[in-house]
Amino acid sequence: MFRRRSDDASSATAVAEQDETTPRHPEAPKGRPTPKRSQAEAGRRSRVSVPKDRKEAARQSRERMRIEREKQRTALLEGDERALPARDKGPVRRFARDYVDSRWSMAEFFLPYAVVVLVLSIMKVPTLQLISTMLFLLFFVMVILDFVRLGLGLRKALAERFPNENTRGAVAYALMRTLQMRRLRLPKPKVKRGERP
Repeated sequence: MFRRRSDDASSATAVAEQDETTPRHPEAPKGRPTPKRSQAEAGRRSRVSVPKDRKEAARQSRERMRIEREKQRTALLEGDERALPARDKGPVRRFARDYVDSRWSMAEFFLPYAVVVLVLSIMKVPTLQLISTMLFLLFFVMVILDFVRLGLGLRKALAERFPNENTRGAVAYALMRTLQMRRLRLPKPKVKRGERP
């Protein structure tokens, strides 16, 4: 209330010199006058450029979504961390991907094996159908045991590598990745088999 004007002027110039990208302290003065309500409303109206035609608005929305999907697809192919979807971002998920990609697993051969078993089960030879069913059950048990081995190893490696970070969901994320064949995995594998992440 009883401040001197020179203090106000000096603080205003100091704030004006500050870069607008740096955050301002909540108790510091703004360094500019508050705009009138009519000016603020006019500024908001000019920034939001929504087309009056609903078809045009829908077209622009579809175009924005297409560009965003294309950016994410490119990021998945190239492994660009900045544009990856939220489920693939972060050092924990990157480590889980590398852990899976550096190992052989039974689960990545599950889909091709299931196709072979399906073809064998369609044939009219009962002995062949029985053998294919038994082999499928045996392979299924081996995949489950491989999941358990991989999951326990990854859980231990995550606890060692990221002791203070949230690793929730990383093991399930990695196990789902093992079900895909290596060349079809997205983001693309960054490590060779046998390398340790």
